[in-house]
Amino acid sequence: MKICIYGAGAIGGYLGVQLARAGADVSLIARGAHLAAMREHGLTLLAGGETHTVHPRCTDDPAELGVQDFIIITLKAHSITGVIERMQPLLGPHTRIVTAVNGIPYWYFFKHGGQYENSTLESIDPGGRQWREIGAERAIGCIVYPATEIEAPGLIRHVYGNNFPLGEPSGEVTADVQRLADLFVAAGLKAPVLDRIRDEIWLKLWGNVCFNPISALTHATLDVICTDPSTRALSRAIMVETQAIAETFGVKFRVDVERRIEGARKVGAHKTSMLQDLERGRPMEIDPLVTVVQEMGRLTGIATPALDSVLAMVTQRARIAGLYDGVSTPSDPRALAVA
Repeated sequence: MKICIYGAGAIGGYLGVQLARAGADVSLIARGAHLAAMREHGLTLLAGGETHTVHPRCTDDPAELGVQDFIIITLKAHSITGVIERMQPLLGPHTRIVTAVNGIPYWYFFKHGGQYENSTLESIDPGGRQWREIGAERAIGCIVYPATEIEAPGLIRHVYGNNFPLGEPSGEVTADVQRLADLFVAAGLKAPVLDRIRDEIWLKLWGNVCFNPISALTHATLDVICTDPSTRALSRAIMVETQAIAETFGVKFRVDVERRIEGARKVGAHKTSMLQDLERGRPMEIDPLVTVVQEMGRLTGIATPALDSVLAMVTQRARIAGLYDGVSTPSDPRALAVA
């Protein structure tokens, strides 16, 4: 089974080590000092007091690898459109694309049913290019729950978690998704195959849509955001708006708002990915985590005043810092006024 991990950073590197140790034919696409270190010394994972080093194929040129059975995309979601052309040599008639990314994936409305079937979302897939050129029909959903970090080039530290729920857009348990899940399990990972993968996508996004932008604006960690009365109330308001939108699309939440906030509080003094990106001078995932929810609200006619205001402010914050190149343009004049 040939597997290419496209974007072998912290999560991609963690998956690469675990899958290689399980015997998969793994190739990693990376760049810069991280790629150079992996080529020279292999890729090392620090996890649970143990150290594991593997030596998979590593490159910055996908054309060197040929057609793959699975491509696991672990890039930041806003980076995917920029690599569509480079990805083409990896695609064969039976290649599956595994979207191990945060937020709403490009294939969301594929086999969705209802009036929005086969719709594309401009905030995450401008012009529908991912849908057309990568192919919605290739997609397998994947939610990323582990926390990992690049401690040094070529060195990944696993912090916690090993759960990667998988699912077909149709909800079927196909041979492809079962084969991938079996490999993940053999690699020491949890990979339940879900018949309602979109529910799980929204459950994770439910926290990201509020905690991430609030943290980028306040520099607060999760425990502070969820404890301070003002930021907790703002988080709750955004989550209530988000839940109303998701439920319009048939999504079912298995926990309520307060339980979801409490779960985040218990994580402790954790910096969200958006705050980490801001501090490191990297583009922030505003569109796939926040703008897309606003766009889906516009589709359904559901007002999102709390989200609109926070989105306007965090977008402006990112632009001032030179860390935003997305498509977000708040469409509510009140949001623009707040910015």
